[in-house]
Amino acid sequence: MNLTQTTPRSVREKFLGLVQLARTTDKAKALAHGTIGEYEYPSTMDEGLFEFLGMKASDFLEFLKVAKSDAEIEGYIKGFVGKKSPDEIASFNQRWMSKVPKGESLEHFTTLRTRIAPDRTDVTTWPDLLDLDEGRRVDHREPASVNSKTP
Repeated sequence: MNLTQTTPRSVREKFLGLVQLARTTDKAKALAHGTIGEYEYPSTMDEGLFEFLGMKASDFLEFLKVAKSDAEIEGYIKGFVGKKSPDEIASFNQRWMSKVPKGESLEHFTTLRTRIAPDRTDVTTWPDLLDLDEGRRVDHREPASVNSKTP
């Protein structure tokens, strides 16, 4: 994975049934190989995923540095995902995709959205904003109240 030449997978793309996990794995693989570019690992979103799974970002990165295949990586992650029930995973996915930023995160979000797509006040979640920033299609929605604070 070379994130100096491409983007990581979308937050919404599921890996082992979980949103965020494919993207986090892409970023960790890129960091392990020195090709992370402008991306951050672990990001706040990565840390939230690791908290849910009971993993440490540093342990995952160290594992990726020695993993010999994607199948080996998948097997490692399955050990953590397998401890979660289907209901826990579904709940995490729903919360993750719909949670709106607050506080400092909202300020950063609004600044970034204004730079990327100032006309898209309907974009109110990090998954949508990251998709917009990386050139993925994000359907228009009814504008929400998160756009009330602009820098």
